[in-house]
Amino acid sequence: MGWKTIASTGLLGLGLVLGPGTVAQQQAPVPDAPTPQAPPPLPGVSGSITPGIGAAETPTTPDSNSTGGTPNQPNQPNQTEQPPAPPVQQPAVAQQAPNSQDTPPAQSLSAVPNIVVNVNFVQVPVTVKDSKGNLVSGLTWRDFTVYENNTRERLNVFSVDPQPLSIAFVIDQTVPSNVMTQVNTSMGSIQGALAPYDEAAVFTYTNGPKEWTGFTGAQSARLPAILSLAQAAGSDPMVPDPSSPFSACAMSINGMCPDPNLQPGKSTQTIGELNLPKDIHTLNDAILAAAKELSTRPKDRRRIIFVISDGKEYGSRASWKEVVRYLQTNKIAVFGTLVGDTARWGGEWVDRIHIPLTGVYDNILYRYTVATGGDYYAEGNVNGIERSYAKIASEARDQYTLGYLSHESIYDDKFRNIEVRVDRPNVNVINKRGYYPSAQDYK
Repeated sequence: MGWKTIASTGLLGLGLVLGPGTVAQQQAPVPDAPTPQAPPPLPGVSGSITPGIGAAETPTTPDSNSTGGTPNQPNQPNQTEQPPAPPVQQPAVAQQAPNSQDTPPAQSLSAVPNIVVNVNFVQVPVTVKDSKGNLVSGLTWRDFTVYENNTRERLNVFSVDPQPLSIAFVIDQTVPSNVMTQVNTSMGSIQGALAPYDEAAVFTYTNGPKEWTGFTGAQSARLPAILSLAQAAGSDPMVPDPSSPFSACAMSINGMCPDPNLQPGKSTQTIGELNLPKDIHTLNDAILAAAKELSTRPKDRRRIIFVISDGKEYGSRASWKEVVRYLQTNKIAVFGTLVGDTARWGGEWVDRIHIPLTGVYDNILYRYTVATGGDYYAEGNVNGIERSYAKIASEARDQYTLGYLSHESIYDDKFRNIEVRVDRPNVNVINKRGYYPSAQDYK
């Protein structure tokens, strides 16, 4: 082959690649008339716009046969091209100062760390009564002064708005049968004293506490059904008579009393002290069981324990100090209605005196109310017991709410005394004596 053959072969190859048909296919067709053009897209928006969804980006695929424009479509010479959106610059997180007050940069949820803020905020519900026992309303924040450990605190929160109640009823079933009958009759009025946004639980105790139901809606059909099931007959203990002829002997032979002539003094009567059986009143354990259930309720609700009892205490595993500390740590107030002999005129004061060397406390309920900022009423009949439900529910819901930031260290777990003063003459201020700080307050 000569050079002519090689040249013809090269021209043939060029004809296959750059032939007339191929060149004609790459040229854009010239329209005979102007084609209707779509309106230019909004600035910064790519893709179609769907109502309710917004703009969606249209995926593009490269086309080797096109030099620009939309894929699979010819270039439009009259279409307005939009300039590309400027790139979004992310701020450098590492350059943020630790104590900067600027707005933190936007990050994904997975990259945002948990922020823990230690705030030593203290909330104090306060009840103010006049000399006749009526609630005093219309006070403002200027009338209150709060002291913690003898240091005046600046009020940060003052509210008179009613709060929903989480109330646990603790019913004493060791009272005499006639008193228990009055309590059973009055239980039908408990639901009428509660609001629809309240919730209630029911506990009873004899020789140990018993939970009948957890917290349920105050106006639900479950609450009256549980209260009817929780009724009991009470207890009437039999007291032995030392002067009875059936009393024990000083001497016995085969379990029987011998001849009185053989006894010193010729008598079969017992000489000395006769140990009488003691009644069991586990009030401490019942309040502790209700407090544990209350500690799980939300913080925006007012936690209340309502005790219906004669106030006697004996036989509990938990001590009074342990239970009170748990109540003061979890912001729980104890209210109550005294019934039985303790509710008689003068009885609530006399029964507060504890006789040494005796294990029975005749009235320990008032000590719970004083330590936690609650209140109680002494009622001796059914009508009085029913009225006490409405009084205490209204009193607990409509308290003044004071809030401040304590000056004490958050790492100090010692007891902190609280004193609230009101700039009004002849008033009685009821509030909790203090509190123990809890780690749950600093989440």
